[in-house]
Amino acid sequence: MQIYLSRPDITEKEIAGVVAVLRSPNLSLGPKLTEFEGALTRYVGRRRAVAVNSGTSGLFLSLLALGIGAGDEVITTPFSFVASATSIMMTGARPVFVDIDPVSLNLHPDAIEAAITPRTRAIVPVEVFGNPAGFDAVCEIAERHGLSVVEDSCEALGSALHGRRAGTFGTLSVFGFYPNKQITTGEGGAILTDDEALVDRCVSLRNQGRSAADRWLLHERLGYNFRLSDINCALGLAQLARIDEIKAARAHVARWYQEMLADEDRLIVPAAPDGVELSWFVFVVRLAESFSPDDRDRLLDEMRRQKIQVSNYFPPIHLQPFIAARYGYGPGDFPVCEQVAARTVALPFHTQLSEEDVAFVCGVLRGVLDTLHR
Repeated sequence: MQIYLSRPDITEKEIAGVVAVLRSPNLSLGPKLTEFEGALTRYVGRRRAVAVNSGTSGLFLSLLALGIGAGDEVITTPFSFVASATSIMMTGARPVFVDIDPVSLNLHPDAIEAAITPRTRAIVPVEVFGNPAGFDAVCEIAERHGLSVVEDSCEALGSALHGRRAGTFGTLSVFGFYPNKQITTGEGGAILTDDEALVDRCVSLRNQGRSAADRWLLHERLGYNFRLSDINCALGLAQLARIDEIKAARAHVARWYQEMLADEDRLIVPAAPDGVELSWFVFVVRLAESFSPDDRDRLLDEMRRQKIQVSNYFPPIHLQPFIAARYGYGPGDFPVCEQVAARTVALPFHTQLSEEDVAFVCGVLRGVLDTLHR
């Protein structure tokens, strides 16, 4: 039996919602788009939402809407999915990495100010694994220096810091709805903001640069086909209506892991920091420093051999070959990120896991750790 790393939580409600759209005359740019955007604004607590075809598209359009382009610099983290940086590169701007906090794994606020130059236009902080710790400090630094913040909340729908929802910190915020996220639209994402002018630009940019007057075939700027269909939005609406149920189920699986690995001093086991309500995205443990990066890779291989899907999360972005070659980054540039990334193990994590499944994963994990130590 294969134990999967992630699986979406789909019920008959989602299927019925999609089928209803398929029986309607509106498969795209229809009423479900407006309904989904409205539901997102109410849930997150922002004035407007712009649904798009991916979180990556959302980050890219947010930066374009701010006027960021060639010659500009944008500060971001090297410990994230690669799109946090490539969305900056797509505008023609340069991603400027700073190291991470070893506890939260988010951008270290103390490192940001040293990276600010006259070319710096914005910060793209990432709520890594759904954790918004430190985002209040990042926004204070941005405000002090007159910088915009594009909050990468793609992993954090439903999280909060001191009662403030993830997605409400940045000038704009972006969520992703890939199938491994808390809710899914299949493929999709959304931009949220309180700024009406930014909304108008993003709406135009996602739909081939059409004018705000919505005149058919009138294009006032270079735009893109980043629309999210009503089919996807119907799926998202059903998922968002169930988000509290899904969050609770994911938290239950996280507690099983925490309890079963509580006495395992060879691992750093994740937990919600003080002041954080964590909407669990993944469950990533880290090997103790006594283990080498090669040990981690052998552990991944052995667990996969035993039909348990696991992964490293995340490889350092600055060491991705095309980014290192373009900007001259190398090993040792961001030592905290590199030390963390070399020892991460993402365990299977989704709502369809049973307590017996989690116990099996933990048992295999302990057994492999025993073998590595011998």
